[in-house]
Amino acid sequence: MTDPTAITTDGATGRPAPSAGPSSPSADAGAAARRERLGHLLQHHGASLVLLGLAVFGTVAFDAFATGANLRAIVVSSSFLAIVALGMTFVIISGGIDLSVGSLFVLGGVLAAYGSRAGLLAALALPLAVCGAIGLLQGVLIGRLGMAPFIVTLAGLLGVRGLMLAVSDEGATTYLVEDRAFASLGQDGPFGVTWPVWITVALAAAGVVLLQRTGFGQNVYAVGGNEEAASLMGVPVVRTKILVYLLSGLLAGLAGALNAARLSSGVTILGIGLELDAIAAVVIGGTLLTGGVGGVTGTMAGVLLLGVIQNLINQVGNLTSAVQQVVSGAFLVLVVVAQRVLSRTQRLT
Repeated sequence: MTDPTAITTDGATGRPAPSAGPSSPSADAGAAARRERLGHLLQHHGASLVLLGLAVFGTVAFDAFATGANLRAIVVSSSFLAIVALGMTFVIISGGIDLSVGSLFVLGGVLAAYGSRAGLLAALALPLAVCGAIGLLQGVLIGRLGMAPFIVTLAGLLGVRGLMLAVSDEGATTYLVEDRAFASLGQDGPFGVTWPVWITVALAAAGVVLLQRTGFGQNVYAVGGNEEAASLMGVPVVRTKILVYLLSGLLAGLAGALNAARLSSGVTILGIGLELDAIAAVVIGGTLLTGGVGGVTGTMAGVLLLGVIQNLINQVGNLTSAVQQVVSGAFLVLVVVAQRVLSRTQRLT
């Protein structure tokens, strides 16, 4: 009979064989790697997973949710926020913030409608030139003079809206879009989907390439991750900051112009709180407010997620728009808490 207490020996050396303890260093390393991969997946693709889950729920719970007309309505209404949030993604990854995009959005719409009297090119060039110049100025103040992004863009939020009121006679004048070609840019499009959606898809694809495949994109990540280290490595910190705010201003103005084409007028009461929606979409998409981490695809998923939440609330029928704001705010808090936990877990591994 074999003694159960006997020590197992190595047949080649006669020495005691190593005992398999509760865990080995390789097993611990494997578990840590799995936790890190899971954290990375949730950080970068969590919004997409939640969006998929909500889409399945909406399809099962509401007959009208998965119809072609409803899905088109979601993507069309989300396209303007998506363009603004695209620029915000670059700004936040670089470690900044842009509170002026809501005012730039409405100013772009008013200027586009005003410029449409001279044709399609003027309707696009005027808002892009003015909004781009304002974004450039904010970038110079932040990058060259070292002023705080929050203060500079908060001043931009107030000043740009004041400029819009001056252009529109204190909001009393609503300019109508007079050029048919410009109006069709916001109302027509192939396959029953308006041009702003296709423009958003093209801009998002370009944003992915710019952020992931170019030196400028790597500079944005480096500046947001550690500005001092980036400067020591030779990264053009000032130029990078200026360019991200220029990009944000251009995209906000473009979104406003496309929205004016859709509405056939430069409505002066739009854009209030749009900057908060853009920030929420970016953060929900996995971009950290501290900078250095994020991506365009996550932002697009965050925008669609906000649109789907609003649409599902509308599907219920007896809930007010205030409920959508409460749900979006609560969801944003949950996302930020989850990001905090994931970041701490990844540091531990």
